[in-house]
Amino acid sequence: MPHLPLASFRPPLWGLRPSRVLPRSHPLSTQSEPNGSAISQRNREAKQKRLRQKQAALEAGIAQKSKSPAESSKAWTPKEIVLYEIPTEHGEKKDVSRPLPPAYSPQYVEAAWYPWWVREGFFKPEYQARLPQATRETFSMCIPPPNVTGSLHIGHALTVAIQDALVRWHRMRGDQVLWVPGSDHAGIATQAVVEKQLWKERGVRRHELSREDFLREVWKWKEEKGGEICEQLQVLGASLDWDRECFTMDAGSSVAVTEAFVRLYKAGLLYRSRQLVNWSCALRSAISDIEVESRPLPGCTELWLPDSPTPVSFGLLFSVAFPVDGEPDAEVVVGTTRPETLPGDVAVAVHPDDSRYTHLHGRQLRHPLTGQLLPLITDCAVQPHLGTGAVKVTPAHSPADAELGARHGLSPLSVIAEDGTMTSLCGDWLQGLHRFVAREKILLALRERGLFRGFQDHPMVLPICSRSGDVVEYLPKSQWFVCCREMGDRAAKAVESGALELSPSFHQKNWQHWFSHTGDWCVSRQLWWGHQIPAYRVAEEHLQGDAKDCWVVGRTEAEAREVAAELTGRPGAELTLERDPDVLDTWFSSALFPFSALGWPQETPDLARFYPLSLLETGGDLLLFWVGRMVMLGTQLTGQLPFSKVLLHSMVRDRQGRKMSKSLGNVLDPRDIINGVELQVLQEKLRDGNLDPAELVIAASAQRKDFPHGIPECGTDALRFALCSHGALGGDLHLSVSEVLSFRHFCNKIWNALRFILNALGEKFIPQPAEELSPASPMDAWILSCLARTARDCERGFLTCELALVTHALHHFWLHNLCDVYLEAVKPVLLHLPRPPGPLQVLFSCADIGLRLLAPLMPFLAEELWQRLPPRPGGAPAPSICVAPYPSARSLEHWHQPELERHFSRVQEAVQALRALRATYQLTKARPRVLLQSSEPGEQGLFEAFLEPLGTLGHCGAVGLLPPAAAAPSGWAQAALSDTVQVYMELQGLVDPQTHLPRLAARRHKLQKQLDGLIARTPSEGEAETQRQQRLSSLQLELSKLDKAASHLRHLMDVSPSPGEL
Repeated sequence: MPHLPLASFRPPLWGLRPSRVLPRSHPLSTQSEPNGSAISQRNREAKQKRLRQKQAALEAGIAQKSKSPAESSKAWTPKEIVLYEIPTEHGEKKDVSRPLPPAYSPQYVEAAWYPWWVREGFFKPEYQARLPQATRETFSMCIPPPNVTGSLHIGHALTVAIQDALVRWHRMRGDQVLWVPGSDHAGIATQAVVEKQLWKERGVRRHELSREDFLREVWKWKEEKGGEICEQLQVLGASLDWDRECFTMDAGSSVAVTEAFVRLYKAGLLYRSRQLVNWSCALRSAISDIEVESRPLPGCTELWLPDSPTPVSFGLLFSVAFPVDGEPDAEVVVGTTRPETLPGDVAVAVHPDDSRYTHLHGRQLRHPLTGQLLPLITDCAVQPHLGTGAVKVTPAHSPADAELGARHGLSPLSVIAEDGTMTSLCGDWLQGLHRFVAREKILLALRERGLFRGFQDHPMVLPICSRSGDVVEYLPKSQWFVCCREMGDRAAKAVESGALELSPSFHQKNWQHWFSHTGDWCVSRQLWWGHQIPAYRVAEEHLQGDAKDCWVVGRTEAEAREVAAELTGRPGAELTLERDPDVLDTWFSSALFPFSALGWPQETPDLARFYPLSLLETGGDLLLFWVGRMVMLGTQLTGQLPFSKVLLHSMVRDRQGRKMSKSLGNVLDPRDIINGVELQVLQEKLRDGNLDPAELVIAASAQRKDFPHGIPECGTDALRFALCSHGALGGDLHLSVSEVLSFRHFCNKIWNALRFILNALGEKFIPQPAEELSPASPMDAWILSCLARTARDCERGFLTCELALVTHALHHFWLHNLCDVYLEAVKPVLLHLPRPPGPLQVLFSCADIGLRLLAPLMPFLAEELWQRLPPRPGGAPAPSICVAPYPSARSLEHWHQPELERHFSRVQEAVQALRALRATYQLTKARPRVLLQSSEPGEQGLFEAFLEPLGTLGHCGAVGLLPPAAAAPSGWAQAALSDTVQVYMELQGLVDPQTHLPRLAARRHKLQKQLDGLIARTPSEGEAETQRQQRLSSLQLELSKLDKAASHLRHLMDVSPSPGEL
């Protein structure tokens, strides 16, 4: 390119390349053509109104960076809902022959696709084995079976979004994928729901029915109400193989549970014993550790409890005196938070080295209620610095006391009954009273006897039954227990050796600690709904000698009778067997799910092909109670780990970081985010729940604050993408509806991009094979390189299960590479008639490959748009995008040009500089000429290849290159890209300095005021200093630009000829 002195730069400028600028309206616009439809007209009017509102907001300075996400999320406006109204039979393919609606509407996009996917069998491994891209690999997972009683919340939606993305990716790769759906019978929860329903509708209690009649009612309820979860899973797009759906109480699961119980018993890993268990008096059943909520109390706290006539105070430490026998004035004062257990005390313990009590070692104390003698014992487990250093010992109602009592040979006294009343061991004055009523009576008796020494606030952790809300008691019960030590050691070693991978790896510490400290697992539950324990007690009259309890285990009663006959030496037909009425812990059947769902104990083809599972994905809160038990029982019963990798996602919290809780009103049904919901409906759902009045007031108030306008319709794809964008690694996931809504806007961007591309391609377009496509211009080469890099990043993210990498790569490509840059740059090129084929082929490849990359995360949107693309020639096209080949990094590697992308990033910096100059000088319509100058000759070629797109993207006129040694053009605005590159923009004739300088002064005054205020303001608590410094730097930079612009305009005024001189 020739270079001339600056004097020669007069119109037409030498070396300038004209930049084609699109008119405001043209055939390739992403907006719909006027077609007279009412919907189109309303959409255009609504969009124009939003643009006017946005412009007004900007001019008024409303859109400030300091505005919180919560505030901005309230400003959403309802969108036009477009429905798919073409008659389509359930399971028939959706009609895509009609034009796309003018704007993205989730309800339109998500209609009809899921039933068609299911009917065609796309989700079945048998179908996938016939795909052209089929591999010989398998990928198998099971869904963590949700409770059949409830509905999925946003935490479940996270599980589904992650699992389905992985499953769809493996399916598109060509793997044979099996994702098993299922639900859990949820023994306690389901029985409680049905009991409430029976009482509400018929006034009948469970015990007024026979066990068989009650179970018929439960099955009836399950059939009527248990389908909500399946509906939610389908709305979320979960690509499960529904023909293999399991329920943990179906016939196959029952066989597996019985077989597992018998095998564990025969292996000596299951036994019956009398031990302390977690007991819910409201449910009258033992409960698992995961059903015990540890509620911290800061001090005195009143709680309403089931069956308690008045609120009960907790968080208090009561001091009680135990007189020393033989010394009238001597006493030992102990502190207790549970005065109601005093009748069960069998000793008082102190630390052997506590000098306060050394003189009392071996002495006897008088029980403050009964006067009976109790030993004062010494034990190193006592903490002398807590309270008085003396503790009462109640082995029947405290796990710690039970261990202490066992060490000292103390016999436990059980003083609280199954229903929470006091037992006969307490004496007539307390027997039959509710334990918390008895507490008050005991305290009154202590006061009357002069042995009460006061009380004080005492922070504590109270065990609450999550199912009933009652305080958990520890009661000694004869139950069935699974021995966990041997199986737990194997589970710990599996992780230690690397045979079992936990991701993120920080979970390994909890895993090892739990298995090194876990006790035996109580699996008995005093319920009717569940797997009845296959154990039988032999009637006492058949036993010999002093034997009191004889239990036998069998797959059937006949098998158990044979075992009993062998034990007693009597004919089986003469024996009386009584089956244990209890059922097994729900977690027992859930722990078998990875292999029972595949047909175990039978040797089924599914078990042989898909077990062990490829991956177990679930929430981190289930690591020990579910994952750990699956590993223990799976390894013991099948001889193999049930899976080799566990992916654990974070807990979903609201945008304020609070745990999702019904009492806080922040538990969200995914369908409410997908479909949108009014505030009134959200409030009605709260009122229909089981919150007590106080909690209802708090929850309703929180809802009104968080969702004052309800929740906008966001769609399934946006919700899935938002959930996956946080990934499985790191801390808790703070999700806000405004974040999901932003991804709905992203969906709309993709929608409009495809409308533009389809319009550009026309009806007669024939795609080239991707391997034959060669870019015809640097811009084509750049976007194809970006596409290849995106495919590589997606592949890496899926391989490592880091879905946040995938969402980031796709979001960046679609929004920042394709929509913001390439589509804008290519519009002038497509104005030529006939249209050049190169950009059209590139546009098609970007749409086709980009949608296939997107499909695992946004299946509905990807399917809707991909179905409308023209098929590539040769070979039968895939019927659906969910079974189309996933683009591999290797197949696109020939497009990848990292050096070209680095070069174009410099061009993008120039575009940003030009746009900043236009904004500073408020050049709204003018298309000024531009010059670039580099002191490095090698950089000239870098920009020269992109002069035309640079002008288009920078909204400028002709763009040219200024020789390295040439002087800066007079009267042109200047911006530095780097130490070596300068950008110049012509202003003469485009800007009136006298009009513009006051505007700059006003803007400067406003920014200076903001800066002064920020400097003077004391940083608020929790405000990040880095954010404050960034804001300061940003304001100072903006002020510097304004000062430079003002100086430049004043210079223009000085050099411009006066009207009289013209």
